[in-house]
Amino acid sequence: MKITSQIKKQEDGTIELTVTVPWSAIVEAKKEVINEHVKEAELPGFRKGMAPLEKVEQSLDKAHIKEDILRKILPGAYAEAVKTNALNPIISPKIHVQKIDDDKDWEFIAQTCEMPKIDLGNYKEGVQNVTAKSKIVVPGKENQAVSFDEIAKALLESVKLIVPKVILDQEVERLLAQTLDEIKRLGLTLDQYLASSGKTIEALRADYAKKAESDVKIEFILGQIANEQNIKVEESEIEEAIKAAKTEEERKSLTNNKYLVASIIRQQKTLDYLRNL
Repeated sequence: MKITSQIKKQEDGTIELTVTVPWSAIVEAKKEVINEHVKEAELPGFRKGMAPLEKVEQSLDKAHIKEDILRKILPGAYAEAVKTNALNPIISPKIHVQKIDDDKDWEFIAQTCEMPKIDLGNYKEGVQNVTAKSKIVVPGKENQAVSFDEIAKALLESVKLIVPKVILDQEVERLLAQTLDEIKRLGLTLDQYLASSGKTIEALRADYAKKAESDVKIEFILGQIANEQNIKVEESEIEEAIKAAKTEEERKSLTNNKYLVASIIRQQKTLDYLRNL
């Protein structure tokens, strides 16, 4: 697929790719889509999969065909644009379809981003100011443990980092979707939930935007510190965590998501390192 692309980088690190797919590629993709429908088509007078291509096409909704074509061409077109522009995206793209007219090139915009620059600054000093109290020995009293929130606050005050808006938007949408699922499980509607909490959807989104920025920043910061300190996770540690699962279902889920397990363990080891500063 010969596509063309234009790249625009925003100040916050968001990357915008305007990708143009030639009409000739759309025609080829359309043929493939129609042929796929032919295999499953059951039209009067024809056995399943034996109807003429033209009749199958006439029986299909044009908007539905365009959706199928988009699903077929978007991944490859985006991948080619990323390769052409030598990018290293860290998230799945947010796609905005611009032009999908007949007999014309199609165009879409993909928003993504690379790893943001992280200036750790004097983070050790900031964390040490917090952990100092846990090292004061008072006869007859246990040392006061340092909480995650205290360490997170110290890191956010010490480290310089701009999170691309496209990442924050995705995290806000994830948090909203999670809340909606919880609301449904409670047998409530969104309006009922908002009324009971005394918030508007705009206020709820604003709260999640603030939480998303803090959470994402901490995740990036801990990852950068882990890289700097060469903190690694051994396979034995992953297996031990999986064995500690309380149920067989949980154990299977962890086994199928070892990367996630490793990330959690690495993050915990990084926090342990910080608490010992």
